[in-house]
Amino acid sequence: MKEELFASGRNIPNIDPYLNVWHWQIPLYLFLGGLAAGILFFAAIFTIMGKDKEMPTVVKKAPIIAPFALILGLIALFLDLKHKLFFWQLYTTFRITSPMSWGAWVLMAITPLSMIWVASYMKELVPGWRWKMNLLENFESFVIKNRIWLAWIIVVLSVILGIYTGILLSAFNARPLWNTSILGPLFLVSGLSTGAATVLLLSKSATERRTMSRIDLLLIVIELFFITHMIMGFQAASQVQIDAAQLFLGGQFTVSFWVFVIFLGLVIPAAMEVLELLDFHIPVAIPVILVLLGGLMFRFIMVEAGQITRYLY
Repeated sequence: MKEELFASGRNIPNIDPYLNVWHWQIPLYLFLGGLAAGILFFAAIFTIMGKDKEMPTVVKKAPIIAPFALILGLIALFLDLKHKLFFWQLYTTFRITSPMSWGAWVLMAITPLSMIWVASYMKELVPGWRWKMNLLENFESFVIKNRIWLAWIIVVLSVILGIYTGILLSAFNARPLWNTSILGPLFLVSGLSTGAATVLLLSKSATERRTMSRIDLLLIVIELFFITHMIMGFQAASQVQIDAAQLFLGGQFTVSFWVFVIFLGLVIPAAMEVLELLDFHIPVAIPVILVLLGGLMFRFIMVEAGQITRYLY
């Protein structure tokens, strides 16, 4: 017989509440959702600004990635569901106080709209492209005629989608690491940064690259500010949130967070983009890959670390 002596009523394995039910599917879904939101936001905003001719990669080419990212994200989310056959019940109601309800409906709206956006540029992207049905030709003409209105809708939906990826976590008040209002804006800015980085990789125009590099550099600075603000907020809060911050300040996620997210994912790409703006030749693939890797690692770390933190009564 194996005997154990418990000196405290806390931290008893398999007795204390412990959440560890979200695995790789959720952070991948959050990353792909943020990436798609960032790409679509810039495509729509530059269209509204009337710069679709100056920024062809942003407006026409990069958005091709968005529908695939959204579909892959939805597949990852579907794989995580326990009762897969009942996912459709999310669309039988709308709960304004539920982040998951917001996410389900926004994804259902923005996914087909992203496909429509790409389809409206097919004749420009693929020489000789012709729709085989008059109905599709007429619909394409309607979309092109009202593209500015479509752009405004996509701007709103992409911002909601980007913020939702963070609010999905912050709504779990029982997890101290997630229980902060900064996660929504932080995940939005991170998604915009990955979107801008993707455009940088695809663009062949020096002017376009320079514009997106400046935008991405600004987003990285804002992201670092938000992360600093988040950690400072935890350090000035209750003991459980101080303990949550310690996961990144000497705890088990310290190395992965500071190496992969802060330095490799933010500081080094920012330094490379500054050098590029100063006319030093930097292979564009390096900062882009680092930004994308940093964004992905940030979501994996936040999801995994957040499940460890808890309130002890």
